[in-house]
Amino acid sequence: MEQHRLAEYVDYTLLKPTATREDVLRLCEEAKAYRTCSVCVNSCFVKTVREALRGTGIKTCCVVGFPLGAMSSLAKAEETRIAIEDGAEEIDMVQNIGHAKAGEWSLVEQDIAAVTEAARGRALVKVILETCLLTQEEIVASCQAAARAGADFVKTSTGFSTGGARAEDIALMRKTVGPKMGVKASGGIRTRQAAEEMIQAGASRIGASSAALFAGDCAGA
Repeated sequence: MEQHRLAEYVDYTLLKPTATREDVLRLCEEAKAYRTCSVCVNSCFVKTVREALRGTGIKTCCVVGFPLGAMSSLAKAEETRIAIEDGAEEIDMVQNIGHAKAGEWSLVEQDIAAVTEAARGRALVKVILETCLLTQEEIVASCQAAARAGADFVKTSTGFSTGGARAEDIALMRKTVGPKMGVKASGGIRTRQAAEEMIQAGASRIGASSAALFAGDCAGA
């Protein structure tokens, strides 16, 4: 992979509870230098990011129901609507992991559908599965529920649980959703080698918070 191409896969991310506006603005400047696909933040910073990225073509991404996924579907839908009004173009929502562990797939699907319906025609929706907490069978069923609910992507991890992205999980997710849906690898991806491994396994987007990922990249290359 050409070095300058990797950034085009990356949602450059800052979700720490201690993040300040200055931290977010610094992230946006780095995103512009590396020409990343998007900048992903918590909802309180969506307006800040949207303004900082205006005219760059870099998308504004916001997490919803983060990081537990255990909020009500109505709350997730409303959070989605507010984020889009503030300027979010992509929504990364956390599925209801408890419903998934219980095998209550109709509830999982309804929860995701509440967000996809709120975002319809206005923002792309990625569904965070939290794969480290799921069996392979639950990963497959979660992907299927996300597809039925109209999501655009499935995503591995929040980065706040017991593990992150694994290439074998990415391969399983890609096999399950086929070529039309996106697959995002996120959680613990800190080097170019790790990112390229995920892309080789089937990832079409990478979530990352480490500038080390872009070692050797040249803006404008």
